[in-house]
Amino acid sequence: KAKAIAMHPVVRVHARDVRAAAVPEARVQGRYESLARPAQHAEAVVPAREALGDGGARVPRAVVDDHALERDAAPTLEAALRSVARQRDVSFECVVVDDGSRDASPAIAESFARRDGRFRVLRREREGLVPALNAGLGHCRGAYVARMDADDWMHRDRLRLQAALLEGSPELAGVGCHVRLFPRSALRDGMRRYESWLNGIRDDHDVAREVFVECPLAHPTLLLRTGLLHDLGYRDAGWPEDYDLVLRALAAGHRLGVVTRRLLGWRDRPERLSRLGAPYRAERFVACKAHFLAGGFLSQEPHYVLWGYGGTGRALRRALLSHGRQPSHVVEVHPGRLGQRIHGAPVVPPEALDSLRPRRIVVAVSGAGARAEIREALTSMRFRELRDFIHVA
Repeated sequence: KAKAIAMHPVVRVHARDVRAAAVPEARVQGRYESLARPAQHAEAVVPAREALGDGGARVPRAVVDDHALERDAAPTLEAALRSVARQRDVSFECVVVDDGSRDASPAIAESFARRDGRFRVLRREREGLVPALNAGLGHCRGAYVARMDADDWMHRDRLRLQAALLEGSPELAGVGCHVRLFPRSALRDGMRRYESWLNGIRDDHDVAREVFVECPLAHPTLLLRTGLLHDLGYRDAGWPEDYDLVLRALAAGHRLGVVTRRLLGWRDRPERLSRLGAPYRAERFVACKAHFLAGGFLSQEPHYVLWGYGGTGRALRRALLSHGRQPSHVVEVHPGRLGQRIHGAPVVPPEALDSLRPRRIVVAVSGAGARAEIREALTSMRFRELRDFIHVA
């Protein structure tokens, strides 16, 4: 069985094709038609997962990656590559990186490359996901890099629409898109809520304000300017490499947008790397958040106000302590906690926040409804999101 297989298509989009792609409504026919519609109307079920791409100045380039932990990619790879091949109104090259695969994946990729000159295969000794991503990136010479996975499936207008948004938005360094998780019958409630949250991200402002809740752009949906990705690269910091990449890009002042259509069929399965790999455990996500909060939003002083002391609040407090950051106060609405102290920090009601200015507020209360209520309350008190407060759950 293969622990890691990587496939990288290089998609070259000509400038004239990108201009044509700026039409807001794509005409799509067939069984995947709903993937190109606005997310709230999409209902198609799609097959496939894992890839990476790059776009060229006039010609983007794409790279497809399959890095499935203890799982062969052969059953899904052909469909993933076919979905890249059927991209329309773009010209492209697809570099497929094989990271020490032991199943039929290399043969499938090479057969595909023989039949279609836009595909080529880069074979490597097995080193793991991050080295495979960087190896594929090293073969990307165009203006854009598009990421996908080898058991996912992309809509035939994905690259065209994403490149069009970047072409028309020079202020953006990259874009994602909305997703359709599958197979639907196996999706748990938590994943359905996550899909709904992802598909609620509408623009670069949403990306910035939601980035500490979770990664607001699914890695296989990314299309980035190649210069940015070459500058940042992928790194193994002990937490999710995709979340790390997005947070580093935003920390450097780059803006990331979204094509608000479901252009990726994203396979969810129990054995996927993001479920089983050590860097993807819950505590590593918290460590990642604490690292970037301490270096950014909380960089100016060691104290902050923590709103919420449930599981997320407790874990984040511990993680931030290792960066010399600790709460001066804890905000709670439960009457039984008010007036008490938590690790020396007084527990106060939201009404006390006015007296604590200009101390920054970290909101660790999860759930879309709770976030909306707290956001509204803080805004009505004239606190400004991303300047005065930030949501982390």
